[in-house]
Amino acid sequence: MRRLIVLAVLLPFGLRAQPLTVAKTTDFSINGLGNAVEWKKTDWLTLSHREGKKNYETKVKLMYSDSGLYCLFQNTDGKITSTMNEDFSDLWKEDVAEIFFWTDEKVPIYFEYEISPRNFELPILVPNINGKFLGWRPWHYTGARVIRHATNILPNAWTAEFFIPYKVLEPLTNVPPKKGMTWRCNMYRIDHDDGASEWSWQPVRTNFHAFEKFGVIMFE
Repeated sequence: MRRLIVLAVLLPFGLRAQPLTVAKTTDFSINGLGNAVEWKKTDWLTLSHREGKKNYETKVKLMYSDSGLYCLFQNTDGKITSTMNEDFSDLWKEDVAEIFFWTDEKVPIYFEYEISPRNFELPILVPNINGKFLGWRPWHYTGARVIRHATNILPNAWTAEFFIPYKVLEPLTNVPPKKGMTWRCNMYRIDHDDGASEWSWQPVRTNFHAFEKFGVIMFE
């Protein structure tokens, strides 16, 4: 039976939306194409256009396994803006896809992951204290802690596929997730055709780090 992602209804600021159900999967290989049969277990979630001149279609799939989180972005794009050639660069200044996971609402610390069309990444842990935030890079980022990621650039689109192992999320609490558990999350995209255009799952008023506005995901 095909499992469905329950789309969250965008509600006025301050109200929590219906949780997004995240399907469970067995582990599989990624190649940036998003053509693994396991992706058929869940449906696309379309991000909402936040601001900017371009309103390209931006879709995301999200699943989890016993060892980590799988994410797939599919981004329509008329022009790829991606010149950076190093991980941990300021990727948000060019075309980028982003996802944020806030695993415990009692602690104002969350994980942010960014990936560029050219497959460079920015994984950081972000303490956000009274609106003051700064990302910290993972230490001993090797072996089982490394995020697997791949991208694919097409004539009018680009895709990003990645696997975030729970080990790299340490020491965040409520990790790994269990069936029925909820986390807070948001997903974003920035494109730089004719200035910056932005998309998000849940709306934010100020910037992508407004974690109190993140949506809710529930693990199936």
